[in-house]
Amino acid sequence: MDWSGVSIPSGMSDPRPHLGEPLALDLLNTRWSEHGPHDLLTDVAGLRIWLTSAGLGDRAVADAATLTALLVARAAIYDVVVHTRHSGLNTVLEHGRIRRELTESGPADHPDVPERSWLPAWLAADDLLRLMVAAPDRIRQCAHPECTLFFYDTSKNGTRRWHSMATCGNRTKAARHYARKV
Repeated sequence: MDWSGVSIPSGMSDPRPHLGEPLALDLLNTRWSEHGPHDLLTDVAGLRIWLTSAGLGDRAVADAATLTALLVARAAIYDVVVHTRHSGLNTVLEHGRIRRELTESGPADHPDVPERSWLPAWLAADDLLRLMVAAPDRIRQCAHPECTLFFYDTSKNGTRRWHSMATCGNRTKAARHYARKV
């Protein structure tokens, strides 16, 4: 699929149809298909929108180096989630580590990423590891055949199929209903 899309104007709010997923999946969801393919990360303006939306606007610089690192991380995360290939993710993870310390309020973990441009990419890769430890089978791609979005299934019984029942779930049910009527 061609993800070239149209670049997003600076200052625009996040145009993606699905927000609020854990950081790793939120990064994957910077590519979506809605009336054609879109990619939020085609330029620094889109990167700025994503950093702000992901809560990283004050921790990272929206520049070409950060965008490049983030695109490497997105491809690596996609390879793990879709193709179960992990070498690219390990390459991203090599750019940082967790530094642990005991503080007055108790144990604390701090990301230690020497190259500032790699911080968002490393945090997304580290987040994927966290999701994989918690429940790897709950990392899913939307079941609608035309949807490219990902989600972390937090439903009680773990049977969620769509990123959104209001959009993809209803479309799927409507299509089944129409097929039975014809």
